[in-house]
This record gives sequence, structure tokens and C-alpha cells, in this order.
Amino acid sequence: MHSAEKLWDLPVSQAQQHSTGKQHWEPQCQYQLRHLQDSARISALLPPRLEGHWISTGCEVRPGPEFLTRSYLFYSNRLFKAYQFYYWDPSCHNPSYSLVIKGKLRLRQASWITRGATEADYHLHKVGIVFHSQKAMREISARINQTSGGDCSGFFPPGRSWAPGVLYEVLSAKEERDCTTALGFAMHELSLVRVEKHYEPLLQTQPSGSRTVEELYLGDIHTKWSERLHYRPTGYQRPLQSAVHHVHPCPACGIIYRSDEHHPPILPAKAELPMQLSGRWVSTHCEIRPAVLFLTRYFIFHGTNRTWEGYYYHYSDPLCKQPTFTIYASGHYTKGVPSFIVTRGTELAFKVTRARVTAIDQVTVTMLNSSEPGTCGETGFWSAGMEQDITLTNGCLALGIKLPHTEYELFKMEQDMKDRSLLFIGERPTDGSSPDRPEKRPTSYQAPLIQCAGATGIFSKHISPRYLGKEDNNGNEALKPLPMAFLLSLTAMQFLRWD
Repeated sequence: MHSAEKLWDLPVSQAQQHSTGKQHWEPQCQYQLRHLQDSARISALLPPRLEGHWISTGCEVRPGPEFLTRSYLFYSNRLFKAYQFYYWDPSCHNPSYSLVIKGKLRLRQASWITRGATEADYHLHKVGIVFHSQKAMREISARINQTSGGDCSGFFPPGRSWAPGVLYEVLSAKEERDCTTALGFAMHELSLVRVEKHYEPLLQTQPSGSRTVEELYLGDIHTKWSERLHYRPTGYQRPLQSAVHHVHPCPACGIIYRSDEHHPPILPAKAELPMQLSGRWVSTHCEIRPAVLFLTRYFIFHGTNRTWEGYYYHYSDPLCKQPTFTIYASGHYTKGVPSFIVTRGTELAFKVTRARVTAIDQVTVTMLNSSEPGTCGETGFWSAGMEQDITLTNGCLALGIKLPHTEYELFKMEQDMKDRSLLFIGERPTDGSSPDRPEKRPTSYQAPLIQCAGATGIFSKHISPRYLGKEDNNGNEALKPLPMAFLLSLTAMQFLRWD
């Protein structure tokens, strides 16, 4: 049941090439995975320096779904002013309302839970809302009047006419009034902070060299609306970037930078891309999940028969330099259908039918060898760098893997400003459960994967707008699912936590 391949003495990049499945690696995909481990080009600032202006680089999707852009300013005296702009559409082209949030932030100590993060305390002074249409005012005011009590009841009298540019104060610390509950509003994202600096190679048309890019990671938003107001983050949401040191090109950056609550950013409308999954997709950076899970992902989709293969490389550190174990999984997926809940999202179901695990560090080896016999491969035969098939034991209980397993997913495809194809896969439930029922299907997305090779092993090319709305040569509109991020239960994480 174990592979004869020994990985313990190999560098991680080589271990990835030789691990689970002995998959043939496309050079561009191999380069991308090695590039992820080039942490010498990435530095985390501890303690983080927040002073300055931080902005979204595009339209963001939060659970719900909510479509928004953000613009946060932090001052040297620890005060901050944050703008959140909300929209009706996934291109952030049609604004609904804007929030202006003022308060104070105090950095505390390094997080005991999320390695590489800094914990912080914040206090809100006031929150104001500006409506950008009569429809937005009618819907939001009805929610506030129905769900808020005390001073908030009747805060917006029925029938009040919309007045462009008028700011209504929905939270005031001085007056001890908070009418934001109906909005699902909280700023708990400020309680977990990380700042990273990396260097972006200049475009080929420019002189050789690199450009500094600074990113601000703030705490994640709970995927369940009812938990949002109380949840204390252990992961991150899509990072903001410095208004001075951001990626190029970035058309949205200047638009968001110049905006305020009275003039919300209106981003260019994006064409909807068809679901063309066939090919190979890989992470763009070291990813983090709630409950302290660091990983990178690599997927292969076969559009002719709608099967997929997935490689999940797990680590104990936020730079993905200290590997703990690797999972190879495979299965099949259904033809996708447009989502009626998340505009431009595609819904599909997938089944995980086979999986293999390679333990890399001794902590994982000990944990797996301590598992109940028959629940995770051959107990007692796990060793560092040796692969085991866990299909015959119906998965691995210690890692939270159940086989066979069906999940209900959400996918989206986009292109970045360098014409590279991006694949967004549904965000995993914050509570560590699995979207194993249609009603648990995600309404937001994880960090995107980038296409590193097409169906024939050719590096992905620009998708011409004239092909929009059409199927590919295999009639493939569906996406494939990211299965195994469901793998680590909280119990397992107790064994894998860092010191």
C-alpha cells in the first residue's frame, strides 16, 4: 500500500514533482510552484506598519454574496478612516451604498493562533452611510427599521425620499447608538493583521529590475451571516495593496484611490468568460485557511470525460517553506449551470473518489500512526516521505477526509490585467465543515488559481471576446471542484499546530 518513492531528503520543489501520482509536470506549472517557495522575495513586516492608504485592486466578493471595494487610511496617531463601497453587480460597476468608518486601532502582540499575524484591538467612533439610489435606501432602511431596536426603530421613516449625497450616521460611540446590525456590519477584520512586501518583475518593455508591492492582509469574514458579528478571524480575506506600492497594471487602483463616500468607484464592466476548465491550474501564492492551515494547490482538469486530479501541499508556516504533508485526490465533476444566487458564478457538484497521502514531517507521521486501525491507510506503517493510498479505508479520519465524498461548489473564471486566466473556487466554510448539501454551496471565493498550461500542455493564451458564451472544443462549460481543502478537521489541527 505504500509507494517506493522516498521524499524526505528531497527539496520541497523536487518532492512535489515526485510525490503522489507521479504526475508529469508541465515546465510552466513546475516553475510556478517553485516560484511560490521563493520566500527570499517576500518579507513580512513585524510589527506591521499600517500608516498610509490601502486599496482594493478589483471587485471583491464576500459571503452572501456581497460585492464591494475597500479604501482604508491609517494615520500615525492610530486613528483610521475606512471606506467600504457596496454594489449590485460582480463587476462593481453599479454602486448601491457606501460606508465611511472612523475609529482607532491599537496593535497588540503576535497572534498565538495564526502564525505570522499580529492581533489588534479597535474601537469604532462613528459609521455613516450614503445611498446611491432610491432602491438602496428603501431596502436598507427597511432592514434597519425591522431588525434594530431602541434608538434605531424608525431611524428611516417610511417613504423618505432619497437625497443624493446625504450621509446618515448609523453608529455613534458618543451617542451610544448602533444601527449597523441589519447590515451584517462588523470590523472584526481589523483584529488580525499582516503586512507583506514582495518584488514584482517589471514588464518586458521596461528596463530590467523589480517593483516593490506591499499588501495588507486583514481578518477573514465568516461564511455564515449569523456568525459574522461575533466571529474573531483566524484567516485572511483578499489583501489590500498600498496605494503607492501596488501591482502594475492596475486600472482599478487609481479609481478606488480617488473615491469617497459621495463618489464611489465605478469599475469598468467585465465580460463574462465561459467555463473552460481543461488544463492545469496552480496557486499564485501561499494560501491560508481559517484554523491555521497553510497550503498551495495544483489541479488538472480533463474536459473530455470531466475528471480531475488535485495536489494539496500543506505547510506549518505562512511562507509555505516548512512542509507537513501532501494529498493527491481525484474524481469527477458535473456539467456546470449558472448560479441564480451569485451572479456570474457557475454551480456544479463533484465527487472525490480516490486519495493518497504523503506525510513529510515527523509530527504528521506520529499523528497518522496513532490513528485507529482501518481509519487512515495502514496504521503503524506511516513514515516520512512515504505515500499511502487511503481509498480502501474510506479516507483518513485523522485528517478529516471522507471517501467517497460529494460536494456542491461554486466556480468563476476571469482574466487578470496581464491576460492570464484565473480560476476562482468556492470559499470553504469557516467552521471547517463541508458543502455536502446544496444549501451549503459557497457564495464567495478563495484566492484564485492561475492557468499554467492548457489542455494540450500549452501555456494558457488570451481568450478572445468573440468566444464568450460558447463552449470549448469538448463542449465543456463546467468547472472542476477543489475538493480536499475540507481535509483538516480542528482535531487534526491540534496535532499540526506550530510551536
